Amino acid sequence: MKNQYRINEQIRVREVRIVSDSGSSVVPIRQALDMAHDQGVDLVEISPNANPPVCRLIDYSKFLYQQKKRQKEIKAKQVKVEVKEIRFGPQTDEHDYQFKLKHAKEFLEDGNKVRAYVFFRGRSILFKEQGEVLLLRFANDLEDYGKVESMPSLEGKKMFLYLAPKKAGTAKKSQQARDREASEIEAREQAKQNERQAAEMPVGGGLFANAKISTEALEKLKESSDE
Repeated sequence: MKNQYRINEQIRVREVRIVSDSGSSVVPIRQALDMAHDQGVDLVEISPNANPPVCRLIDYSKFLYQQKKRQKEIKAKQVKVEVKEIRFGPQTDEHDYQFKLKHAKEFLEDGNKVRAYVFFRGRSILFKEQGEVLLLRFANDLEDYGKVESMPSLEGKKMFLYLAPKKAGTAKKSQQARDREASEIEAREQAKQNERQAAEMPVGGGLFANAKISTEALEKLKESSDE
């Protein structure tokens, strides 16, 4: 980066455009160099292809530091997409299938691609149709999380399926997940209602409260009879 920009006398043009926070102005190169000298900074060419070239009056070391910092920030914001592998056998049992399906969902939700493949060992290549069915089922079970980039294809002793993540926020929730969320919401509402009822209930509520009220009513009725 140090040799990426021309500075001071390396800038050999008739005039330059100097930009700053307050605006910009076009001045002869000699005047621009004098301005940099008077301010104790460098004349740094930041856009050589412009007409005239664009320069800044800034300490060159500080300018390079700012550029490196900006590049780090841009790199940090970039999403790194990895390709995660899921391996099956041609006769994978249901428990192993569900375990790997769970991991594939997590990979896709994290923004990674998934390369699933069935490995055929020895004579198991005879079950390649069974492997294709397995991969197609896998793609169908992940349709809410990823999209198929490449349908199952046999390469040597392996049959590959490629899946890419859907855009963030586009994954649909399964019916089971929606039912679970609805049940949780209903349970929270019922808990709030129970709390409100408990707060409105007289001290010593329940059967004790009813018994107390009945006793007070009997005592008043007795007093009325005595009178």
